[in-house]
Amino acid sequence: MINSSLQFLRDVLNQFLRNRFGLEENNALLNNLVETNGSVPEINHNKIVISLINIEQETVKAFNIRNQKLPGGNYADINPYERYNLHLLISSNFDDYNETLRFLGAVIAFFQSHYLIERSSFSNMPVGVNRLEFEIEKINYIQMQGLWTSMGAKYTPSVIYKMRLLTIQTEEVIAVNTAISQISNQVAV
Repeated sequence: MINSSLQFLRDVLNQFLRNRFGLEENNALLNNLVETNGSVPEINHNKIVISLINIEQETVKAFNIRNQKLPGGNYADINPYERYNLHLLISSNFDDYNETLRFLGAVIAFFQSHYLIERSSFSNMPVGVNRLEFEIEKINYIQMQGLWTSMGAKYTPSVIYKMRLLTIQTEEVIAVNTAISQISNQVAV
């Protein structure tokens, strides 16, 4: 679910950038900023890089229904769904600083105009995802410095967005409960 949602976001952002700048190639990708050996991936060169930097479980939960009706009239007991917020670092990595800023501005424009993406507008959303909400994360200079230092990367102009409420439901059946078909008023003696 996480991978398919981020790939979908990458594809929609790429389409936006191609339309905005009249490009034929994709300029946004999902990747780490730094390889495990400390080097910068060559594929990130002259690209917008989307990196997952944190996953946070949404702790405010709606009323969870654990039972689902089965075709035979019985009920399946399943674990309630969980919702997660994904924190995304979107960095602009171009040789030309003006290009870096131009593409970063386009990314911000994309999220300003697509703060809510719903299946009704994007029929190609991954199965199980009905909506994605985005909001910019406000972090200060010290926090940004700490983030880039902890990743072991050199800073490039970037922005952080929270992708809100990604719902995960495995639908694994824990138990099957027989449906009540009749209520008796007989008192046991």
